[in-house]
Formats: sequence, C-alpha cells, structure tokens
Amino acid sequence: MIHSGALTTGAWLETHAPGDRQFLNIGDLALESGQTLENITIAYQSWGVLNSKRDNAILVNHALTGWSDVASWWPSMVGSGLPFDTDEYFILCPNVIGGCQGSTGPSSIAPDGHRYGSRFPSVTIRDMVAAELAFSNAIGIEKYRLAVGPSLGGMRALEWAVGHPERVGAICTIGSSAVATGDQIGSASIQIRAIKSDSHFHGGDYYDKSVGPTEGMGIARRIAHLTYRTEAEMDVRFGRELQGDETGRFAVESYLDHQAEKLAHRFDANTYIVLTEAMNSHDIGRGRGGVAGALASITIPVMAVSIDTDRLFPVRLQAEIAHMAPQAWPHMVISSPFGHDGFLVEVESVGDVIRSALARS
Repeated sequence: MIHSGALTTGAWLETHAPGDRQFLNIGDLALESGQTLENITIAYQSWGVLNSKRDNAILVNHALTGWSDVASWWPSMVGSGLPFDTDEYFILCPNVIGGCQGSTGPSSIAPDGHRYGSRFPSVTIRDMVAAELAFSNAIGIEKYRLAVGPSLGGMRALEWAVGHPERVGAICTIGSSAVATGDQIGSASIQIRAIKSDSHFHGGDYYDKSVGPTEGMGIARRIAHLTYRTEAEMDVRFGRELQGDETGRFAVESYLDHQAEKLAHRFDANTYIVLTEAMNSHDIGRGRGGVAGALASITIPVMAVSIDTDRLFPVRLQAEIAHMAPQAWPHMVISSPFGHDGFLVEVESVGDVIRSALARS
C-alpha cells in the first residue's frame, strides 16, 4: 500500500486484486499461548486435479518470505511434466497464519474492525500446522501423499510427521532442522531488533501511518540475505568492486539494497517478526521427550535434504533428522555454491529429490 509516495506495508490487503489466490475460512483456533485467533482466513493456491481416490494431494509448505504461489517463488517446480506434475498430482500451498499475503496475520482486520498490528498473538510452528490441518479438513483432504517444504516449510513438514502421521504418507524437509540453533536465533534476533528500532514501527501499529518500518525491515533482509548465501559467492560476484556511479558504494551494497527493496514491496514487517519468532521457538522435541524422542516417534518415511554450503541450516542438522527418524530415507545432500538459497536456485537437483520422494511414497 502506497501513501504519498512512501511504502507503509507490502502486505496484500482486502482492496487489492487477489490474483489466483483463493480464500477459505477455518473458524477459530486455540493457540499454544492460550490465546484464540478468531475467524481465520487461509489464502491458498492449487494446481492439478484431486483424483477420484483423493490420494494424489501434495502439501507444499512455503518458507519464511514465501507465499501461496509456489509457481512464483519456486520456479520450474510446478506444472505439466515438472517435479510437482500437475498431470498427476493435486498440489496445495496455503499461506501460513501470521502471514501477509491473504491469510490472517498482523495486517488483517481483527474482529473489532481494526488491523491487528501489535495485538496479533504469537504463533508457533505447531500453531501453523494446526491451522494447516484445519484447512485440510475444510477443503476435504484426508491424507497427503507428501508434505514438503524448505526452511520454515521444512519445520512444518516435520511437525506434520511427528504430530499428524496419519494424515501424510511421507515428508521431505529441505534445508531445515528439528530445533532452532543458537546461531540461527542470534541472527534472527538482530533482524527483529532492526525492525523494532525503526522510528516508523510505532510498536507495530503503523498501518494507518504514511510511512511504515521499511528501513528496519530492509536492514533485517540484508542481514538475512547474507546468511542465505555464501561468503565465496559474495566475493566471486562482487569482491571489492564499486558500484560504478558517484555514490562510492560497493557493488555488494547495491545488491543487498535491491533485495531489501524487493521484499518491502511484497511483505509486511510485523509478519517478518511473527514468523521469525515462530522459527526461533521451533523445537520438535518440546514436551515430547526431547528431539531424539520426537524423531524416534515418527512412523512415516522422512526425506531430509541438505545444501552442502548452507551456513544457516548446516548439513549436520538434516543429518540428525535422517539418523534419528526410524523410517528415514538416505540423507540427501545437494551441492551448490548458493548456500541456503540453493533450494531456490538448484531447481534441477531439488526437482530430482522431489521426484525421488514421490516415487517412494
């Protein structure tokens, strides 16, 4: 939404064209915090056709700044003859609660007629999956053939395997983990502080202002993007090269500025905080006898996939899942110079992994 030439939020709002989004109300949801999120809307998109046996559905769990349009953020993955083959499968991707692209989140209008803003409750990975389960019930999917997701999506796929194994045939978790690490939490906490320190944040209640906390979110995005890519890539692509104009900036600064600006036009600062805090709280073993106990309880096949240069979710984190889950398929490692973002870039290798998971499921 643009006000007087300044960006307030990149969230999809009710006055915007929905595009290919569809919307489904799943009612109220009791959250782990003890609060209740009322009258929840889930924005989702689908591809392909549910067959007569209703056994060809695939659940795609998007990453932190992803959304329901898988074909947009995961190029060359959805379509006829592609890994998520629309001639064979019915692919569903719901936007998470707390999101900003049509599902109920901080930028949504609360029951009192005002946007949630700072009043939006904390949500956890388990809350997100509980909403996805309610969505699945409402849309009539009793069991998914496969639940798959990268990063935040991988956390949710793993939660499906532990909490709802009867509802999914197998899962594929890519560049993710069973529990958030101190390193991840440390980096994420700085990003959250950058947003909250923006003078235009207004404690999270900025939707009626002329300017939103886009500078703070831009700083957060710059920090995050460095964790998504690799030191080697940054040096090879940019090194100490200057921008080539009169600003005196290094080329890598311009690149990071571009990433920040792109996110500001399609994302919301409050959602960035809500989803990042959910990732920080992720612990598959909480209340389940620890990580080892939770993973040992999984009764369905698990495919754990790493990117060899991922410094945000290093290889050891997926290796742990593959080692401890009783029915895990062999741990897969994708080679890429692009770090965590390899799941977006290495579409051929990732596609092979998805095809393999579907062939086995």
